[in-house]
Formats: sequence, structure tokens, C-alpha cells
Amino acid sequence: MREEARTLAGELTALRRELHAEPELGRHLPRTQQRVLDALAGLPLEISTGTALSSVTAVLRGGRPGPTVLLRADMDALPVTEDADLPYASRIPGVMHACGHDLHTAMLVGAARLLSARRPDLAGAVVFMFQPDEEGTDGGGAAPMLAEGLLDASGELPVAAFALHVAANRLPFGLFASRAGTAAAASDTLRVTVRGKGGHGSAPHKAADPIPPLCEMVTALQTLVTRRFDVHDPVVLTVGVIHGGTKANVIPDHAGFEATVRTYSAEARERVRTSTQALLSGIATAHGLTAEVEYRNGYPALVNDPVETAFAAHTVTELFGRPRYLDAPAPTPGAEDMAFVLDRIPGAYLMLGACPPHTDLATAAYNHSPQAVFDDSVLPDGAALLAELALRRLTRDAQAPIG
Repeated sequence: MREEARTLAGELTALRRELHAEPELGRHLPRTQQRVLDALAGLPLEISTGTALSSVTAVLRGGRPGPTVLLRADMDALPVTEDADLPYASRIPGVMHACGHDLHTAMLVGAARLLSARRPDLAGAVVFMFQPDEEGTDGGGAAPMLAEGLLDASGELPVAAFALHVAANRLPFGLFASRAGTAAAASDTLRVTVRGKGGHGSAPHKAADPIPPLCEMVTALQTLVTRRFDVHDPVVLTVGVIHGGTKANVIPDHAGFEATVRTYSAEARERVRTSTQALLSGIATAHGLTAEVEYRNGYPALVNDPVETAFAAHTVTELFGRPRYLDAPAPTPGAEDMAFVLDRIPGAYLMLGACPPHTDLATAAYNHSPQAVFDDSVLPDGAALLAELALRRLTRDAQAPIG
């Protein structure tokens, strides 16, 4: 599989660079979708496209009966202006593949080619999920794909799902990493508006100033996190937006803030929701004001199935050698909407170091940075692993148990 994947290196690199030069945002990626369709043309696939978004779902039916496995790649870019000196840098102002989704797409195309060549011996079906809007520009892309019947694409529910994500600086080049259980945080948004009564800054006693309780709320939320939640089931709450007022001597009628909330368990997630509502409403009431508190769920925590994660780790070590796999010691506070798929079926989500070789990880630009650089030479290995995971998983029940 590795040797065959290497023969695709030039083709996959060309595709990745085409995608990188013309990135697209959100759910609607017409150029990206067309490039994927062109790259899959001629393969023995049943292809469908999305209605609510520019998704591509392709089904490969093997020559022998068996279960279904799903492989996923995200395709969207970020609203970032590229600041990397590359000959294939983004030609679209203010848009960049700063998170490596162009590599993911090329890898999944490579996996489709590798598995299509093995179709007669394939025991089951493979669903290739090319997903827009992982970055959540329009609310996320996995949930709409599920609503449009992704998991019924082959006619039966997949028994497992796998995905890869490249890292610009978190892992050395070529190192795969994953972990059983929670691997990425849930990501929710807290929006608060404090309503009072405006007035002149020289006479605050004649107004109901929303600014002091708002400031109190921001600091109280940090105390809430450190005093009400278990350090071993952590919560990260970051206020990123504060707005209120127009002039130094004018007390505004209202003021507000927005925060991102990251949790690693369903229990902590629900407790944050209820605790913040009570805390913020109480502070507003103590000041004689009211607070409108909106807690909006985003992506749930991504939870890797222990059996499928052990299987994926075993596959990496057999395909590339034991030094190429790391059992990640902790989940990432980042969020990932592959979580919606793994909520429905067991599977594993893996990271792959894609920084240029000999890069100093301490100074390398991170994912989402305008200076992020990903090395194309990981493409064959990513494609080979995705294909090997599907191939082995379809026949796993007939093999000896994974040790």
C-alpha cells in the first residue's frame, strides 16, 4: 500500500496545490467540489453531491460482501490572509488553507484510488466523505451531511469511521498520534447582554450602569471555572468580545460580551450551561439590572472508540513502524465536527505531523496562522493509512484480535 501510494505523490501534490491556491469558505465550495469530482472521475464509485452544501459522498462497493467503513476529509479554508512565501500561495484575498484541509482532501482522493484498485478483493463498502465547513463558518458541515443521509449512502450503517488531521507544529514530521476516549473538546458560545438605564457619566446614581456588573461577570466566570469544576475534567472559558458604550461620559443602556467555552465531557458541558445562567443572572439582579444569557451549543466533544483507536494504532505501527505512532497524553482544547459522526458510529480520529522536516516545532507557525506551512510529502502516507484502515477494518472480524 505504501509503495502504491508513493506512485500517486505527484498527482496528489498537484491536486493539493490547486486547492491551496483557490481556497473557499463555509458550506458552499463549488470550485473545490468540482476538483474533487474531477479527481474521482473514472473510478468505480457511486457519487452524490449535497443539496444544502457542496459536499461529495462517494461509495465504493467491493467484490465481496461485508460491512461498510467511512473515511472522511474536510475541504474548507479559513478567513485568513496568507503570509507564506509559496509558489502556490492563495490567490483569493483574505482566504487561506491555514488548517491543512487541502491536504486532507488530497489524501482521501488518494485513498479512493488505492482502494478502487483493490475493489475485487474488498469485503464490503467504503464511504468517502468530502465535507465542507468544518471550520463552522456557516455552522458546520458534518451535521448537514448526516441530515442528508450520509450514513445511509451504502445502504447500511458504517461499522466504523476514520479521519486524519495534519498539524503544522504540534507533531514532528510524519508522526501519527491519537488517543482513546475524548480527543477534542466540545466548543460552545456564551453571549450575554446586560440591560440597564443610560445616563450622564457625571451622575451614575441616576442611571443603571451595565458596565460594572459586566466587568464583575467576566471575572466571576473565571472563578466559576476554577472553583466549581474538577481539574481532571477541565473547562476553558475565554471572553473574546466585550462591547458597550459610545463615549466616556455617557452611561449606556446596555453592554455585552461573548465567550467561547470548551469542555471534555457531557456532564461538564451541561453544568457550565446551568451554572453560567444562574451566576450571571444573579450578578445582574444584585445590581438591579437584568441579563440576557444565551448559551449556544456548537460541536460536541470528539470521542474516539477505544477498540477502533487500538486498531488504528496497530495499523500505523504495522504500516510505518512503532516510532511513527504516539499515544497522545491529553485531548486538545480545539474542536472538530467529526465529533457528530463519531457520536453516531465508533471510530478514530488521528493527527499527522506535516511540518517541513527539520522544522523547529517551538518556533513553527501553528494551524490557523497566516504563516502556516504544511509539507506535501506526507500526502502518500496519509492516503496509504486511510486506505489501509478501511481495507483492514472490513476484514478485521476474520483476523486475530488486535493485541
